[in-house]
Amino acid sequence: MSVICPLCRGPLARQPKVWRCTQGHSFDVAREGYVNLLPVQHKKSRDPGDDALMVMARRAFLEADHYRPLRDALLAQVAPLAANTLLDIGCGEGYYTGAFADALPEVIGVDIARSAVRMAARRYPGLTWLVASGAHLPLADASVDVITNVFTQLHVGEMQRVLRPDGHLLVVSPAARHLWTLREQLFDDVRAHQPDKFLATLEAGFTLLDWHEVSAPLQLSPPALQQLLQMTPYAWKARPEKRQALVAFDLFETEAVFSLMRFTRRPD
Repeated sequence: MSVICPLCRGPLARQPKVWRCTQGHSFDVAREGYVNLLPVQHKKSRDPGDDALMVMARRAFLEADHYRPLRDALLAQVAPLAANTLLDIGCGEGYYTGAFADALPEVIGVDIARSAVRMAARRYPGLTWLVASGAHLPLADASVDVITNVFTQLHVGEMQRVLRPDGHLLVVSPAARHLWTLREQLFDDVRAHQPDKFLATLEAGFTLLDWHEVSAPLQLSPPALQQLLQMTPYAWKARPEKRQALVAFDLFETEAVFSLMRFTRRPD
């Protein structure tokens, strides 16, 4: 997989401590092993992406394997493809990305949140970890066999550009009844998620091959429930008294339901 300079778009030569392009732009390899390829002009804030508290909550929740059925389902989709390169866009702290290491020769995780990428690089050394924007991927055209996009924004044009013709795209989004009983406790008006809205976004450049749901029954202790709230928009969308009443449960039962779609990129 060819990583390119985010400034001039030329190829980057990777050295142990610094990556350089032929135009003289250089990017240091952090001591944790990641590389920051997010130029200031691609930032919309000083420290974009999920904040450190959200990242730490997600790490704790996912490391407890509450969403293990989803990770296993992603691996089951990727393994038969016999691909060489996989790009995980919005990789976060690397729970799903790290699982792909045994299935493919080369795995790259990209996220705009530096704190998340730093944590991922510490936990899963040996993979390529980049701080970068999904809207401006620092990868060469048609250089990726598989892209995974788990609960993150779809930059369709960029995914088309870096994915080879007939390459595969896996998209995970909330299914209609994802965390339904949890949302009933938090909000007066609960509406079903609409995973099919992504189909219209992708239909111009991708063909849908497979679509199914993955469920994960959850029995959550107060700490686990607090982690789940912190890693979702529910932490700030719900009223404080609703959140406080919810974490008073000794054990809260709900079900995570994911929509897993697999597409192939249409030839130009």
